[in-house]
Amino acid sequence: MHTTIKGLGNSEELERPDVRFLLLPLPDFTLLPFGGFLDKLRFSADDEDHSRQRFCEWTLLGLSADPVRSSSGVTVGVDVTADSVDIQGFEYLVVFGSRTAEGSKSMANAYGPLLRRAASSGLSLVSVDNASFLLAQAGLLNGYKIALHWRHVPEFRTAFPRIDIRSELIYCFDRDRISCAGGSTAIDMAVELLSRHCGRERALKGLADMLVDEPRSQGHQLKSLEVEPDAGRHLSRAIALMRTLLADPMTVPELASRLGLGRRHLDRLFMARFQVTAHDYWTKMRMDHVHWRVLNSDHSLAGIADEVGVGHSSHLCRVFRKQFGYSPGTLRTDRRASRGLDTAPDSSPQGG
Repeated sequence: MHTTIKGLGNSEELERPDVRFLLLPLPDFTLLPFGGFLDKLRFSADDEDHSRQRFCEWTLLGLSADPVRSSSGVTVGVDVTADSVDIQGFEYLVVFGSRTAEGSKSMANAYGPLLRRAASSGLSLVSVDNASFLLAQAGLLNGYKIALHWRHVPEFRTAFPRIDIRSELIYCFDRDRISCAGGSTAIDMAVELLSRHCGRERALKGLADMLVDEPRSQGHQLKSLEVEPDAGRHLSRAIALMRTLLADPMTVPELASRLGLGRRHLDRLFMARFQVTAHDYWTKMRMDHVHWRVLNSDHSLAGIADEVGVGHSSHLCRVFRKQFGYSPGTLRTDRRASRGLDTAPDSSPQGG
């Protein structure tokens, strides 16, 4: 807990915080998890609402002294740079991911040496949202379990198949690696971190001011992910499995068997609720993911096809066109044109 050190021959008291954080926002980081995590530290760091860094401290870190721009255009200044920071003065290095997983992953060469230095110095590495792509690319998640935002699970599994994703968790503590799915779950993770160093009472301080009812446990199930909250036990389990097994070649009969149902029974449940078969529902879920990935990444269609369990990009294009009425190539070209980017075609097959 909080330690007070009295200097010899000096009536002045030197206060040492219980825990110290290095905060590393990557370029194009998202503000919600950054702001939520930082404000939770601020409320717990002092008595009342004085915002002094007494019980916990934080320092903003950057590769250079330049401000770091968020995905919304807001910039934050840094306190120290990678070449000047005393790494051993901290317990945690918290990395806030870039807006896209591809963006975080591409920064491994630039940020890898800093991350490895922190790890070798005994700091626990904390990845927020898709910062796990950066840590994995830097070789710092081998043998660890992680929590990850549900949107990025198929892409991560394709890129790093040997790393264990705990998709049922919103945050995960695994020895000296800690991860959270991003968004508001950064607040829940901050509460758990602070509890371990400052005590539960101080960790909970300020939640009412943040209009947060209570911290969620790591196994909290998001109600917002329930497409049909009153769909019934079998349908809810089927939809959850479909999302988890997006890249799996499992067939609908195999899915039904895993649920303890017959294929026809499962189809009847989907037809009664959604007026489509289980196969068509799963296909739409996969194509919705492809649509989002085409709009939010520059990955090849072959790579995206792997993420949704479709063997070839040409087959992916046919299914996509049937679903949306246009090809992935057209969608990507239109996206680039709307952003004023180079509209040269992708090197992967796009479909007609």
